[in-house]
Amino acid sequence: MTATLAEMSGAKGLHMGGKRPSSPPRRCPESLRSWARAVAFLVIAGAFAPAFGQGSPTPTPQQLEMFRGMSPDQQRAAMEAVEAAGSGANVQADTPLTTPVTSKPAEAMPPRSAPADSVKSIEGEILKPFGYDLFNQVPTTFAPATDIPVPPDYTIGPGDTVNVELFGQKTLRYSLVVDRNGALTIPEFGPIQVVGLDFNGVRAEITQRVASQMIGVQVSVTMGQLRSIRVFVLGDVVRPGSYTVSGLSTATNALLASGGISEVGSLRNIEVKRSGRTVGRLDLYDLLLRGDTSGDMRLEPGDVIFVPPVGTTASIGGRVLRPAVYEVRSGASIAELLMLSGGLRPQADPRAAKLQRIDSDLQRTVLDVDLTSPLWRSRALRSGDVLSIPQVLDQVVRSVSLEGLVLRPGAYSWREGMRLTDLLGSLDLLRINADQRYVLIRREHLPERRIEVVSADAAAAFNARGSAADPLLESRDRVIVFSMEPDRGAALADVLRELRLQIRDNQLQPVVSISGRVRAPGQYPLEQNMKVSDLLRAGGGLDDAAFALKAELTRYAVVNGQSRQTEVVDFDLASILAGDAALDRPLRPYDVLQIKETPDWREQQFVSLLGEVRFPGTYSIRKSETLSSVIQRAGGLTDVAFARGSVFTREEVKAQEAQQMEVLAGRLQADLSQLALGSAQTATQNSNSDAAQSLAVGQSLLSQLRSSRATGRLVIDLERGIEGGRVNENDLELRNGDTLTVPRLKQFVTVIGEVQNAATHVWHRNADSKAYLDMSGGPTSRANKSGIYVVRANGSVVVGGGSKQLQPGDTIVVPLDTERMRPLPLWTAVTTIIYNLAVAVAAVNSF
Repeated sequence: MTATLAEMSGAKGLHMGGKRPSSPPRRCPESLRSWARAVAFLVIAGAFAPAFGQGSPTPTPQQLEMFRGMSPDQQRAAMEAVEAAGSGANVQADTPLTTPVTSKPAEAMPPRSAPADSVKSIEGEILKPFGYDLFNQVPTTFAPATDIPVPPDYTIGPGDTVNVELFGQKTLRYSLVVDRNGALTIPEFGPIQVVGLDFNGVRAEITQRVASQMIGVQVSVTMGQLRSIRVFVLGDVVRPGSYTVSGLSTATNALLASGGISEVGSLRNIEVKRSGRTVGRLDLYDLLLRGDTSGDMRLEPGDVIFVPPVGTTASIGGRVLRPAVYEVRSGASIAELLMLSGGLRPQADPRAAKLQRIDSDLQRTVLDVDLTSPLWRSRALRSGDVLSIPQVLDQVVRSVSLEGLVLRPGAYSWREGMRLTDLLGSLDLLRINADQRYVLIRREHLPERRIEVVSADAAAAFNARGSAADPLLESRDRVIVFSMEPDRGAALADVLRELRLQIRDNQLQPVVSISGRVRAPGQYPLEQNMKVSDLLRAGGGLDDAAFALKAELTRYAVVNGQSRQTEVVDFDLASILAGDAALDRPLRPYDVLQIKETPDWREQQFVSLLGEVRFPGTYSIRKSETLSSVIQRAGGLTDVAFARGSVFTREEVKAQEAQQMEVLAGRLQADLSQLALGSAQTATQNSNSDAAQSLAVGQSLLSQLRSSRATGRLVIDLERGIEGGRVNENDLELRNGDTLTVPRLKQFVTVIGEVQNAATHVWHRNADSKAYLDMSGGPTSRANKSGIYVVRANGSVVVGGGSKQLQPGDTIVVPLDTERMRPLPLWTAVTTIIYNLAVAVAAVNSF
């Protein structure tokens, strides 16, 4: 201790040596006893300082100041406690001691890291030492239970409390403490020597005394507060030191109080020493693996729990129940290591185990181990051995797998003579959209593991079961059923990749292709003796547009190893489809089969006639059919039809308009950004105001342009197109998706744009454009009066100055005067597009 008790008491005149004060000691109240116990703790812990060096507790300046502030009575009580400690007597505590008294101050336990001596197996698995995680959640204080029954063999010692209750002719109750001499003094009976006796012996002795000295009185003897004992936990533990624990504590309780065994300590050779002799050994593996606590002996005062360094270690990984680094006994065998790990998992392959060992030359070696052999299982381990047990191979023998568009995919048992129909059972196993005519069988030949492909027609196989159309299956075959869709999926791509990867030494890849009018064009594996009909079946067969009379086969060949030549062969496809085997050509690698389209074939096309036609609806059209022809098929126009105001839209024009609008919006956005950058560098207030106004107008135009939707309106003259029922230059050739909307007669004129009140007015025969402008309040101050134009009912535009005579359905557009503000080149074009789109949308939506 850095400060002696004499130094602590110097301010009050207390001395460690010499005589005691002549006045008799006075009884201290309970609070003084607490101070005494605190000082006694410091002195007793200091007594062990030589054994633990700098780790022993030292009185802090606050504790010294606290002692100097005691009254003489308090200091005297502390001195009595010190002397009692110096004589070897235990300090009696009035309350249960639940906090360990250690040679180091209690501190929060840091989380344990992974043991530094973790091992990596051959397969890269990290193996950690077994059992050390028992101490991962060790509490910072250890509070043993005080309400558990005291076992009969508990040894009584100084400090234990024995409750004696007399009843019968006399009723008395005593709570007696065994003194430092080992005596238990019972009033009316005198002292009884109980030290060294177990609880049963003490109970028997007291019962005999009462029976012999007090007639008619019975006795009940129970244990009260148990004594606290001091033990030492030394060696490779987290916090070695002295600990005060309950009298019922065992070796594991003390280990937990010390924070547990360190990462280099032994779990299997823990010693309990008493008076210099080893009285017990604790193997924590018995507790962890078998739940056996028989070696966990109860401690006595002064016992030492010593943890030596870890001994021989061996590791086991892979497919075992508890892969880890284990501490093994000297001469332990591989079988014992397997037992410690819990044994093999069901997926383990004991015949393919590997033992990694450091030989006498300090070189790492690997031994093949057959764990099914008794010789190998009995082989002795060396320190540092690493045993790895791999998993059995994923490949399933004597089985076939069914994949793709089937109701029950998976592995199936294989037997000799098994055919495709035996596996499928019936065509009901296939899903609705499955291709029954092209079922692919991927086959692997051992031992070279060469891949081969065989295909079959499942429908033909069930029609001729057991024949060549029903192929025999071999063990490990993969049967793949494809969809009728053009994309055959990843399974076909995997098979093609495997076939390409096994090609070596300038061999040709076993791949052929089919293109054109078939259901599933693409590349397919080249099978042995594959013909054109087989490739047609692989491609899903001809589609409805295929030209079924002739086909074309493109063939590539390397001539004399010097050049590659291309040959194109025309053949009779109709004869092959009819089953003429003589014309069914065999295929070679890289052959490409081209199925042509039927001449003048095209998909069905439709147009829509809406509005004032006698039979409106959707009509299919033939090639080069004109608008007048379809109108005639629809019964012509009604009596109230307004042919001049018809709206004709085309999807092709709509897509083109949308693309142009997107380009124009991008250019306008760039111009606005440049304008904003220029306005930020302008110095004058007036120029800033003009720039801000221009930016506001430009942003508004950009917003309108982005929110506008293309209509795809095509300007036509329907009246002239159908005039006289004959074909003329105004009669339009139709395309798929065209729509003609014929409105009723319009008797109004619309005014939009920069006017005071945009409105629609009743058409007057003698009213011109100026009159309609006046009816709308006239142009605004921002209007471009010289740029006013008229959009006719058929979508055509009339520009130019002066007043114009209007017709029913016309629209007067008053554009914005972009010259009044800081101009952007695109503003005029943008405003024109916006207004014209508005007119077109209004025309379409008015029907």
